[in-house]
Amino acid sequence: MIQMYNLNYLYKEITWRSFALSIITYKNKRDMEYRKLGSSGLTIPVLSFGTATFGGTNEFFRRWGETDAKEASRLIDICLEHGINFFDTANVYSQGASEEILGQALKGKRHDAIVASKAGFTMSDKINHRGTSRFHLMNAVHDSLRRLDTDYIDLYFIHGFDKRTPIEETLKTLDNLVSSGKVRYIGCSNFTAWQLMKSLSVSEKHNLEKFVIYQGYYSLIGRDYEQELKPLIEDQQMGLMAWSPLGWGRLTGKIRKNRPHAPGRIQAGGAVGSPPVDEDYLETVIQTLEQIADEIGKSIPQVALNWLVQQETVSNVIIGARNETQLLENIGSVNWTLSDEHLARLSEITTPALIYPHWVGER
Repeated sequence: MIQMYNLNYLYKEITWRSFALSIITYKNKRDMEYRKLGSSGLTIPVLSFGTATFGGTNEFFRRWGETDAKEASRLIDICLEHGINFFDTANVYSQGASEEILGQALKGKRHDAIVASKAGFTMSDKINHRGTSRFHLMNAVHDSLRRLDTDYIDLYFIHGFDKRTPIEETLKTLDNLVSSGKVRYIGCSNFTAWQLMKSLSVSEKHNLEKFVIYQGYYSLIGRDYEQELKPLIEDQQMGLMAWSPLGWGRLTGKIRKNRPHAPGRIQAGGAVGSPPVDEDYLETVIQTLEQIADEIGKSIPQVALNWLVQQETVSNVIIGARNETQLLENIGSVNWTLSDEHLARLSEITTPALIYPHWVGER
């Protein structure tokens, strides 16, 4: 009995010390803000690091960046030092090279990380190397696990809606992947509102895993999300992971009217596939961002990112960076808050015209 008491006391002492150490570790992080991943119980930093710049092994993604494993390791170390342990990739990013580099950079750190990946876009010219069929998703998950050098993916996204595959087939496959432990949470990206709602309804009807988070484009100059998707996500108690929060690099302050483009993603052709933005409108937005940045001692991208972080339904904002300087600047967009007056100024000049039937008004 005496030995048992001593063992219990020792166990309690070790547990308490571990708990105290975890508090110290948390406080030593650079005051990162944490939120829930949509409707799940998982706590995540409000910023995640997007790895589309890793690799650059094909023409499209080379325009975004060509970060190799050594550079990636340094960027990930910086993220972890600042409390960002959430990393977003996809199998299509440089046709798997992004996942491979992320896996190498996370060696010895995987237990500290939350990793999100995606499938659904075309991976090769083979007919079944695309979409969200059971055939492709099962192969895609196994390939991603191998490239990431891990046994599980924390968050797995359907990258886009596949109209050729019954959504029941896709969701049952995802449910099996969660049950098997290969995937822990599921989400979707680039779905329309009706596609998302149908998916949630099918999951509820068949008692399948539900999408807990939506990943979509949202920025000061890209606010279409607010008209259809945002009300749905609020109603269904989900959340948003916002991608391209600086509007394909247009909100960095480097893109100015009647001035040559500064070196970076836009100059390299990285805006291919993005929606067009009127030059005069963009200049007005940048001028307002510049004024506010000067007033509060922040940079233009920090103000643009902070506006987004303050918007309802936003669980997480995916930041990217080609180098340490860009990463540290983007990390500096949190742990402070724009004033109500500044938020209102930015919202007023960027509010888009309502699409039908929203302009009819509620009754």
